[in-house]
Amino acid sequence: MRQRFLLDCTLRDGGYINDWEFGHDNIVNIFERVVKSGVDVIEIGFLDDRRPFDINRSIMPDTDSVQRIYGRLDRKNTMVVGMIDYGTCDISHVSDCSDSYLDGIRVIFKKDKMHPAMEFCRQLIAKGYKVFSQLVSVSSYSDDELREVVSLANDIHPYALSMVDTYGLLNPKSLTHIMEVIDQNLDRDICLGFHAHNNFQLGYINAMTVLESDIDRNVLVDGSLYGMGKSAGNAPLELIAMSMNEKFGKNYDVSEMQEAIVTSILDIQKRSPWGYQLFYYIAAANKVHPNYVSYLMNKRTLSVTEINEILQKIPEEEKLSKNMEMIEQMYLDFQKKECDDTYDIKRLADELRGKGILVLGPAPNIVKQKTRIDSYIRQNHPVIISINYIPDEITPDYIFITNNSRYLQLATKLSDYRDIRQIASSNLTRTDGDFDYVVNYSALIDEKAEFPDNSMCMLLRLLVKAGVKKVSLAGFDGYTADSINYYDEDKEYDFLKEKADYLNEYGKTFFKEMADKIKAEFVTDSHYEEKE
Repeated sequence: MRQRFLLDCTLRDGGYINDWEFGHDNIVNIFERVVKSGVDVIEIGFLDDRRPFDINRSIMPDTDSVQRIYGRLDRKNTMVVGMIDYGTCDISHVSDCSDSYLDGIRVIFKKDKMHPAMEFCRQLIAKGYKVFSQLVSVSSYSDDELREVVSLANDIHPYALSMVDTYGLLNPKSLTHIMEVIDQNLDRDICLGFHAHNNFQLGYINAMTVLESDIDRNVLVDGSLYGMGKSAGNAPLELIAMSMNEKFGKNYDVSEMQEAIVTSILDIQKRSPWGYQLFYYIAAANKVHPNYVSYLMNKRTLSVTEINEILQKIPEEEKLSKNMEMIEQMYLDFQKKECDDTYDIKRLADELRGKGILVLGPAPNIVKQKTRIDSYIRQNHPVIISINYIPDEITPDYIFITNNSRYLQLATKLSDYRDIRQIASSNLTRTDGDFDYVVNYSALIDEKAEFPDNSMCMLLRLLVKAGVKKVSLAGFDGYTADSINYYDEDKEYDFLKEKADYLNEYGKTFFKEMADKIKAEFVTDSHYEEKE
């Protein structure tokens, strides 16, 4: 067994959390404490010529910028490296190693870019750098593809060839297989590296699997302080260091790592948490890109079971491709559980004919302006329909449910309100028995909209089908980017704040287009209402 080395990637991979804006003092503190801890290699950030120089950020346009940030710091015996995501930093922005603060450069690339990326690595080697060729999403490589990239590595001879578990999909067994394929074919004097992600809480154990393997070559594993890093985070540097001290006779000063965590990392973690989360676990469990999970979870209409069902249908070649048009269509197709709702709509039409209708939404004004609502109810005695929730102090006659996730949350409460008639869109599955009315989901949505299944718009389209000519609305405030948009703060969704202007304009346009079919008046204040 040859040497086992430890690399810290906090200032690079950790930067995904805060857009690399650690602040200059924190950059210096992290660098100096990690170096003092005796770590073998420290990665000080990205080289990316699309980004301007900023002394407070560990992402730099060229190697001269590295000198400006780190040049006066004592590196002791630690190897200092930067990273280039292949295609984001031209070779002209990389000076010769003899004129650079960097000892080495790590190059990450996807397998479809292996040939040009490895040629780029050859150019960096010619400039005198120790080059680490980093195989992004190594779990996606077949054995033959692994042998192909190893052949390229043997030709250019980088310092290290590294396995990157980009989506945290590997376990010790699958990792060992990949490691053995590479080891059997890679020239013996090329170091084998490993970078873990923690989607399955296996980052640490996978790193130790590599370190404890009996392969006869130098091995290097990555860690970051407190596991700081992209997605579910990385293997924690301090835990790996502690184990390497015990198992391999290393003498890393873990207390210096702990001091760096306390002084520079914990405040960042409080503002922008990372680590094991359901979101990344679902992505890893289905072997798909996290963006697909984000899209489906942000819909707030699906149960986790349904999200998994959709993800499992993604074609193999698209699982990691971020094809958002595809996942949007898959979502709509999944929701389109067609039904013949002619009879149920006729029943609603008969029941609502000639009656005033008040529709209740969940926005803050349902509470703030409740006196208006109470006064309206006393004067008009309307039929009350709530959407996807039951108000605390007003019992509706009907509830319109379009959202499976919200329905599952309401199921127990609905059992206590047996007099509330349930109108469900056809994408829902009832926990027990049948809904009072089931209406066709696909006939009520707007597929051209960014949010096609806006429940307020769906209900108004349904009421038009039922022959309703006039409706009053309360608790449909619209959206703002800087305040709470739901009276129940637990239901606040930050992604909607980012779309506030779009949602408000869509609502205004919707009411204008529906004006000749149904007259809508607002009992409470709303951004959807055109002010005179």
